[in-house]
Amino acid sequence: MTLRLGDIAPDFTQESSEGPIHFYDYLGDSWGILFSHPADYTPVCTTELGYTAKLKSEFEKRGVKAIALSVDDVESHRGWINDINETQNTQVNFPILADKDRKVSTLYDFIHPNASETLTVRSLIIIDPNKKVRLIITYPASTGRNFHEILRVIDSLQLTDNYKVATPANWQDGEDVVIVPSLKDEAELKERFPKGYTAVKPYLRLTPQPNK
Repeated sequence: MTLRLGDIAPDFTQESSEGPIHFYDYLGDSWGILFSHPADYTPVCTTELGYTAKLKSEFEKRGVKAIALSVDDVESHRGWINDINETQNTQVNFPILADKDRKVSTLYDFIHPNASETLTVRSLIIIDPNKKVRLIITYPASTGRNFHEILRVIDSLQLTDNYKVATPANWQDGEDVVIVPSLKDEAELKERFPKGYTAVKPYLRLTPQPNK
């Protein structure tokens, strides 16, 4: 199965480091991040899971739940978590799915045969409260994720879902945003963007972030 943006994220039940996980129940009404790892006891993954644990408060204030996946079993996960806690000076505070049967990896297209026939690639999926896939990023096994970029994308998605704006290149929370081209009515523009806007071009209109 190949997932694309806008698809409904598949539901599943699978064992994890925190017991059985029914994915939709776990997410509830929250946003979700599901990310895969090539294997337990690997160096880059150890740093990633440790950093995810340290971002708990940042995820919580955005209404996001994190859940990881590796093709190793629960016993292996629990041993690895001890190493993560020790080496990364944190406490893993989210479940790691034990996907030994590759069920979830297959559902989410996390195994890329030309990269590895047995291990999952370093993929990350953001899922909104309607269970729609909103972002898919896949890194090579040798490259750790940029979690600041993940937070930035979540901020952008949550902002643009609620206002008729988009976020420009390298945008950070609090900076000017772009008014969507489809919005042309001047009365509506004044109502939606009382701080005004700058028309660089008719199709490129910048305005202060409306929820700041």
